[in-house]
Formats: sequence, C-alpha cells, structure tokens
Amino acid sequence: MCRLFGMSAAPRRVRATFWLLEAPDSLARQSRREPDGTGLGTFTAAGAPEVDKHPVAAYQDRAFVEDARQRASTTFLAHVRYASAGAAEPRDTHPFQQRGRLFAHNGVIGDLAALDAELGEHRDLVAGDTDSERFFALITRRVESRGGDVAAGIADAVRWLADAVPVLALNLVLTTATELWALRYPETHGLHVLARTRGGPHGDRHLDHASPAGRIRTRCGELARHPAVVVASERMDEDPGWRALRPGELLHVDERLRVRSRDVLSGAPRHRLTPEQLDPRAAASQA
Repeated sequence: MCRLFGMSAAPRRVRATFWLLEAPDSLARQSRREPDGTGLGTFTAAGAPEVDKHPVAAYQDRAFVEDARQRASTTFLAHVRYASAGAAEPRDTHPFQQRGRLFAHNGVIGDLAALDAELGEHRDLVAGDTDSERFFALITRRVESRGGDVAAGIADAVRWLADAVPVLALNLVLTTATELWALRYPETHGLHVLARTRGGPHGDRHLDHASPAGRIRTRCGELARHPAVVVASERMDEDPGWRALRPGELLHVDERLRVRSRDVLSGAPRHRLTPEQLDPRAAASQA
C-alpha cells in the first residue's frame, strides 16, 4: 500500500532531517515493499514548491537520499508509491503539483472517463495516467469555483467522487507553503494525526518517530524547540496524542499551526469498490 507522510511546523521553517532513508524502518526500507516511486515535496523560503520524485524505489535513489537530508521547509509531503494505475514514470509519481499546491493520494478511483468529463478544461492539468492526478485536478477545479477556499474545494470534490464513480479510498494530503489538509475516506485505509507539542510528551525531545510496524522513521532536531503537526498512514510511535482520523474527516492545519477538522462525508461511497473487484495490479497496491 502507498504511504503518505505530511508535516507542518508553521510558521517556522525547519530542516527535513526526518531521516527518510537511513533508519532500518525508514521510507527506504518501506519502499522495498512499495517500489514504484518516491517523492518529496517542500517549499522554498519564497513559497515556491520544490518536488523531487523518481519512479524507482527510494533505497535505489541517491537523489532522494540527498533531498531527505538537505531540504528545509515549513510544510513537507513525502510519498512512497505502489502503483495501482499509471506507469513507473516521473509524471505518474507523487506528489503532484498544481497552482502552487502539492498533493498525494492513497487509494483507487474507478471510471476515469467519467472523471475526465467532469474535469472539463481542467483535464489539461493532468500530465500522466493516474487516478490520483485527476483527483487533484478535480480538487483544483472545485477550489477555483469556491473562490480559492481549499477546504470547500476538497469537500466538493470528494462528495462528487463518492456519489458518481467507483471508489476504494480517497485518503489524501495536500500542502501549500504554509498550510496542510488531510482527508480519510472511507474507513478502508488508516490515516493518523499527531499535534506534537514543543519537545514532545517529555518537553525536551526532538522529533524521532519510528512506527511499531517498521514502515517509516522520521527525525527533526529543531522540533525539540518548536511544535509541529504530523499526518501519516500509521502511528509512528507510542505518543498518546496520536489519533486516527474518522472516515470522512477533513483536517486543516493553518499558517499558525492551528488544527481544525470537520466531517465532510458520512456513510459509504455510492459505488464502493472492494479489493476483489480490482485488477491484480491494483489489488496488490492496496494490500
């Protein structure tokens, strides 16, 4: 299954020494099981998005190693891909960039022809073949129709998808230079959030997270002095502050690190996909 990782230290910029690769349970180790691509998205001090993504496993990708050590940003978005659609090419590797925003998705969306029709002229934003990039374009279209309100655009997009096309999961993380949004829907895959106080539960510790399942490890020394909010596909340590997002819950972390959430969907998708309905490649990607 693809893995999502998002973090905000807003309004501060911190160095991304959340070690994606060197720990034995890092994203690089995880990518041996999810080998179709790796991506890291950040923002410059001027607010411009920087995306480095490669259609190979992280443990084979020296450029990804270097970026994991060197990047500084207010928000971060990392993704390890197990492809359910699209090719093993840079254009189909997460995170995607549109209108100064970054996006990554975990799940499967069916009937891409219907989704393309709904996109209209926004179909031109889609460079690759994935359902995920189309999902992002739909969000972009709805954000623009809502006068730039990102939360309203996400809610509109996922409601349309849940009603109109087959859906297995719509879990997402979307970032700008100063804000982060995350959605879990439906309950198919987990998505967790930790609003981490300065220094963590003991008050004097840098961020050093390692999931019990051995999937991801992250580290950031500067977070001994500053708070942060982390979103991940699984709990990454025993901090009691971790909680699972509710199915249908949309989380927003603003430019002052204030966390708000609301339920934007309830119930199951109208055309709910099950793993048994997927082709073998897509089913394997969601296992």
